Amino acid sequence: MKKILFIILIALGFQMPAMAQETQYEKPTWLFGVAAGANFNFYRGTTQRLNDNLTVPTAFHDGDGIGLFAAPLVEYHFPDSVWGIMLQTGYDNRQGEWDQVISPCNCPMDLSSDLSYITVEPSLRIAPFKNGLYVYGGPRLAFNVNKSFTYKKGTNPDFPAQIAGPDVNADFGDVENTIISMQVGAGYDIPLSSNTQKTQFVLSPFVSFQPYFGQNPRATESWNNTTVRVGAALKFGLGRKLVVEEAEVVAPVIGFTVNSPENVPGERLVTETFPLRNYVYFEKESTEIPSRYVLLNKDNVKDFKEDQVEVNTPKDLSGRSKREMAVYYNVLNILGDRMGKNPSSSITLVGSSEKGPEDGKLMAESVKKYLVDVFGIDATRIAVEGRNKPKIPSEKPGGTRELDLLREGDRRVSIESNSPALLMEFQSGPNAPLKPVQIKGNQVAPVESYVTFKAEGAKEGFSSWKLELTDENGMVQNFGPYTEEEVRLPGETILGTNTEGDYKVKMVGTTEDGGIVTEESNINVVLWTPSELEEGMRFSILYEFDDSKAIAMYEKYLAEIVAPKIPENGKVIIHGYTDVIGETDNNQKLSLARANDVKKILEKAMSNSKRSDVTFEVHGSGEDEAAAPFGNKLPEERAYNRTVVIDLIPAN
Repeated sequence: MKKILFIILIALGFQMPAMAQETQYEKPTWLFGVAAGANFNFYRGTTQRLNDNLTVPTAFHDGDGIGLFAAPLVEYHFPDSVWGIMLQTGYDNRQGEWDQVISPCNCPMDLSSDLSYITVEPSLRIAPFKNGLYVYGGPRLAFNVNKSFTYKKGTNPDFPAQIAGPDVNADFGDVENTIISMQVGAGYDIPLSSNTQKTQFVLSPFVSFQPYFGQNPRATESWNNTTVRVGAALKFGLGRKLVVEEAEVVAPVIGFTVNSPENVPGERLVTETFPLRNYVYFEKESTEIPSRYVLLNKDNVKDFKEDQVEVNTPKDLSGRSKREMAVYYNVLNILGDRMGKNPSSSITLVGSSEKGPEDGKLMAESVKKYLVDVFGIDATRIAVEGRNKPKIPSEKPGGTRELDLLREGDRRVSIESNSPALLMEFQSGPNAPLKPVQIKGNQVAPVESYVTFKAEGAKEGFSSWKLELTDENGMVQNFGPYTEEEVRLPGETILGTNTEGDYKVKMVGTTEDGGIVTEESNINVVLWTPSELEEGMRFSILYEFDDSKAIAMYEKYLAEIVAPKIPENGKVIIHGYTDVIGETDNNQKLSLARANDVKKILEKAMSNSKRSDVTFEVHGSGEDEAAAPFGNKLPEERAYNRTVVIDLIPAN
């Protein structure tokens, strides 16, 4: 074994200078080398008549020993295949010592053998995974070259003066000169050379098993031999020069276009029908109404007007759409005002808390106290309940992701009622939303005014793509990465505090294999302001968490309230959104599914009215925080982001 290790080190030393070569070679088809190892021999059966001249008093039965195996070898690997053949021919020692036995005279007897063969072992070689691991198997043909033994008989320990006879060194009789058996094994090829060297060396540790059947050393008696062989082979071969054809890198064909609308100054008045979420969200560890909700004094109630609710702005207001959130944060004042104007109406306040029904009931009691103390609502008109979970929970059974955000949305007081005066049109039952609020004001930039960047073919050609916008002063803005083919950015996002600017646009796409593809264009961006004397209407509908099927609840509202208000020859822009909870790809699909559900209902209503003059435009923004109507820090903001916004645009 020391000699084998020395040969390996010498081979590695010769290979080192060649590592700098750049020519590559295939793995050798033919390999030549030497294998060496240890035979672990196990004797079983019986032997007593050792030869014609010697029969021992007691039969020997079991034994074991370790012998040397050494053989040159040759291998052939079929090209591009898991199959191969191999041949080993060499010295194969099967020596061993029999277990000591006692003769009838109570004398110990020992027997050792030194069987040796020239072995011929052809094998079929299989590399099932096309890597270094291989298995092999085949016949074993062995020719006996040594059959000597040493027999010792000791003395009876009861007679110390007795003198033992001399050791007997002789040959076994009736030894089979030729043995035909079988062998199976496994090995692992470890390359010692790189594929930049023509001469390649391989070290292969192996283990094989040669069972007892067919391996009876003698023609008489029942002695047989089983062997486990452990060793290693050092092999070398010449690799064929590898002709590497550089694959032509075909860049994906991308149709990159940019559209920056011409925006004309003016004014658009918008009447917005804003949905009123019938939930009040509570802070963790508190049963008091959060300070972000607008709470009035009793003296202010007489001056409160629902259609001017946006003037009551909270002190600490977060989120992008401050006006709409200001409306929502007045939900208790709107509720109290409506109940005061409709004395027959009644409500149930259902508090839900992760701490249990009692904590939820305390939350509901704090809302009831406000309505009774400030708005003077008769306490008998307000029932309270406590629950662990809301009837429509955000956290679903088995959920594992973003649980903190989901549980924030479940710590709330739900306002339930069967009074039509409080509820949205065509809705009834405890889950019905409250009647929406009418808001009038100037509209923010609509989707049709955004700058559109389209990379047609990006889904198939790129893993992602991004935008680099450089202004006239050399300032660079980066947007992305994106995976969809079309992206819209508001002019305000690009321009900042400017009203107009020229930009150099660079689209940078990354292919699946890491390649970079670029396209360039130039645009002029003008900050959007509404067209003169243009009026529009906006409606919104809200969804529970991850529920695009809730559209059935709004079907009658969309068909009988929204559809009749679509202007003649007008345009309907439908935009779906989600909050940030959940997978990004799923949210993108969900927002588009919600928007398309709304479109189908409105199209059906138009068809039933024999109208074909309306143009529809549908968008899904998913959880894109740059496009989201609201923020995502608070549970009520996330709740309002689960929405579809419907803009009704006049023909002009």
